[in-house]
Amino acid sequence: MTNAKLKVTVVWPFWGDYAATRVRFVLESLTELAAEIEQCGSHLALGHGSAVETVVRAAKMARADAVYWNDEYEPQLMRRDDAVERALRSAGVAVRRFHDRLLVPPGAVTTKQGGPFVVYTPFRRACEALPLSGPLPRVTRLAPHDLPKIALASPDTLGFSTTQTPWTGGAKAAMKRLRRFLSHGLVRYENGRDRPADQATARLSADLKFGTLSPRTVSSAVLGAAREDTRALRSADKFISELRWRDFYAKVLFHHPHVESGAFRRNYDHIRWEGEPEHFPAWQAGQTGYPLVDVGMGELSTTGFMHDRVRMVVASFLTKDLLLDWRLGERHFMQQLVDGDLASNNGGWQWAASTGTDAQPFFRIFNPTLQGKRFDPDGAYIHRWLPELSKLPARWVHRPWEAPEKVLRDAGVALGVTYPSPIVEHLLQRERAVAMYRNASA
Repeated sequence: MTNAKLKVTVVWPFWGDYAATRVRFVLESLTELAAEIEQCGSHLALGHGSAVETVVRAAKMARADAVYWNDEYEPQLMRRDDAVERALRSAGVAVRRFHDRLLVPPGAVTTKQGGPFVVYTPFRRACEALPLSGPLPRVTRLAPHDLPKIALASPDTLGFSTTQTPWTGGAKAAMKRLRRFLSHGLVRYENGRDRPADQATARLSADLKFGTLSPRTVSSAVLGAAREDTRALRSADKFISELRWRDFYAKVLFHHPHVESGAFRRNYDHIRWEGEPEHFPAWQAGQTGYPLVDVGMGELSTTGFMHDRVRMVVASFLTKDLLLDWRLGERHFMQQLVDGDLASNNGGWQWAASTGTDAQPFFRIFNPTLQGKRFDPDGAYIHRWLPELSKLPARWVHRPWEAPEKVLRDAGVALGVTYPSPIVEHLLQRERAVAMYRNASA
């Protein structure tokens, strides 16, 4: 082999619950990657089959003396990679595994007792004591090889189709999103990140999920921008602390793999969910009669994305207003989100459902109306995504069922006709939810 690096990318079979928009994002990213690899003197190789057989066969065909990859930390992916490593070593091929997925790899910080953290704040503080690594140099030369050059599939040929707004994949689009955030969002992030209409968040979650941006690149760029503009210092610190939630949830899944299918707090696996099954499709379709919930679900179905604050509200509503199993919502999100990530999605849902580590206490229940008034006070988010309420004044937009008849008539709103009446009464459901959780805790 030459001194240049050989890069072989295997497109793994998809598994579990996936979104067509996520498949499209990956294929676009691979298309861009293929062009960049050719510019470096090589080409992208695609393999189909079991990971063990495909990688070992590719290594032998390429006469590789070593195979390199960045680790993943989901249980199924770790089992896959461990099996590939054993097979490669048995075939006489060295393996070099690296950390890139998170800011801090699992096991790098532990409690005083030597165990994994299960509360975010002390975990964050322990991580902050470690230096943040900067981005690595860009690879400019790759070795040629004789592995098959197969054309990439399209979403349609793989059996995926979606009407969701395309979320452009690839590193170039990712860098555009990052630069836009640094220029227009970072200064406003600390105070505006919870307001879905403010566009103060980075929207880099899909890029971080699929590696079109490294968390090292993101954190380094954010801190660099804050040094140049001191107005952004507090926002930069807040952003990095929020970025560490990805690390936290990945480590929860790494150390406690049972959360993939059940509650971190195992006693909550015994909750007797008392909700009505027909309410679930109403929640999916954004037809609950609670505008902030409905607008979030509408944004999700249209774009494959949802603002983080709204994700918490719709998750709380499903579990504590509709009294339905959090795993129903978790799966629906994975079938819709462009940034669907097992650890982050699972952690977020278990936080909202009060079943996870360091979760929202079960008796603290989001009121969707008050959440709307607080984080969308002028109704801009509602007006954008719910055209049927676009003419309703801000005073009433989060509680149209309380609006005077004349106001509704002037806004063209007919409850139960153009927009649904609430399918449940929040205060009543809150009492039922508290009792439901207490019964499970007894």
